[in-house]
Amino acid sequence: MSNTTETPVSQSAEAGQATGQTKKIGLLPLTALVISSSIGGGIFGIPSDLASGAAPGPALIAWTIVGFGILMLSLCFNNLMKKRPDLEGIFSYAEEGFGKFGGFISGWGYWLSAWLGNVAFATMIMSAFGYFFPIFKGGQNVPSIIAASMIMWGLTYIVNRGVESATILNTIITICKLIPLFVFIIIGIFAFKFDIFTANFWGHVTANIDNGSIFNQVKNCMMVMMWVFVGIEGASILSARAKKKSDAGKATVLGLIGLLVIYVLASIIPYGLMNQSDIAALDQPSIGFIFEKVVGPWGAALINLGLIISLLGCWLSWTMLPGETTLLMSKRELLPKVFGKTNKANAPTFSLVVTAALIQVFVFTFLFTEKAYNFAYSLCTAAILICYLFVALYQVKLSYQNRSQKGEIGQLIIGICALVFQVWAILSSGLSYTLLCFMAYIPGIFFFIKARKEHGATKALSKNEWVAAAVITVGAIAAVFLIATGQVQI
Repeated sequence: MSNTTETPVSQSAEAGQATGQTKKIGLLPLTALVISSSIGGGIFGIPSDLASGAAPGPALIAWTIVGFGILMLSLCFNNLMKKRPDLEGIFSYAEEGFGKFGGFISGWGYWLSAWLGNVAFATMIMSAFGYFFPIFKGGQNVPSIIAASMIMWGLTYIVNRGVESATILNTIITICKLIPLFVFIIIGIFAFKFDIFTANFWGHVTANIDNGSIFNQVKNCMMVMMWVFVGIEGASILSARAKKKSDAGKATVLGLIGLLVIYVLASIIPYGLMNQSDIAALDQPSIGFIFEKVVGPWGAALINLGLIISLLGCWLSWTMLPGETTLLMSKRELLPKVFGKTNKANAPTFSLVVTAALIQVFVFTFLFTEKAYNFAYSLCTAAILICYLFVALYQVKLSYQNRSQKGEIGQLIIGICALVFQVWAILSSGLSYTLLCFMAYIPGIFFFIKARKEHGATKALSKNEWVAAAVITVGAIAAVFLIATGQVQI
């Protein structure tokens, strides 16, 4: 997950003004800012997540596909930000292009993604603490639940007091998450062994892992790889700070290339350090345990310490994110007014408490699932893919409407590529997680209807919106059936 500490959703509302109020920065510093703001906790666990479903060859193919798809999506964000700087929040594109209910679907999905990502933070950070304090080992026991709950409610209290992450804190966090990764990559390159790397390059030898065909292995990578790019929309928002307009697109492209290099190295190098089956069996954060095998205990200590500091900062920002999302949605009449109420510190107390309570419920599930981290980030990614799908759809619609203008045919092609990729990502990641997200949409629909009535709408839903609501309901029922029959494990 990008877990960007510098770009909470509120800044999207300010992006159109940022160019006139902030100091402009050049291409290279802007590119570095894009990279640092997009790397979060997900990369620290990616080796074992990838190794559990794919050999190095298919993983490299998957990175190529994902890299292209994410680039197309980022270019969509960059284009829409320039064309429609008046729109606030990622869900505003869906609302502008497809009406109030479309905006609700996108915004509710973004809210779901934000707090489900915090559930993944909770289990990952307790696993990191477990390296130093064995009582938390694995991150899914009672002490871990208690500690994670205390951190979560503590951060909620801080955000409710109106305290936001400062520049100094962001700088410290950036250093703490990048230095361990660079040390791991550099030492990993020198320790890399080609005979281990090529022993099962295409996954034809199972070695206790059911790899399946190359195509299936590529599909297995999708949810994992999309997880580390969740929040990539922040890169385009940051690009608004460029000295020259032409630098905005360049910084996005160069930043993504830089991210891909780091992600690919961090996830592929381990295949040359350990056998695939051994990597897949590692606890989280897997990079720490891999580094320990290479250099000894100090390597794992470095990785885990950097991860803890990084996640604490990310968790603070992403505690603000869900509350600010529902706040903006309430202002856009997509949620009831209660979600838009703020305290003296201008913090949305109701939204923060509701979100924290939901995270608390999911934290308790640590006792009942073996892969809490994987389950949380899978749901988080499935939810955000819905939002990204609407972004691509609006890019296609806007570009098609303006197709007679210079450059819009190219933007239309970019939008179509992004759209095809998002549809493929949803299908290949597994529709079951999307259906599980639909279950969380049911109460949201009632909130949406209540909001429409509060603002005097004669009809809460139009005919087409009722059809969309029915499709979501059927999907939610299907998810219940899959859970009841054991086809989906929670």
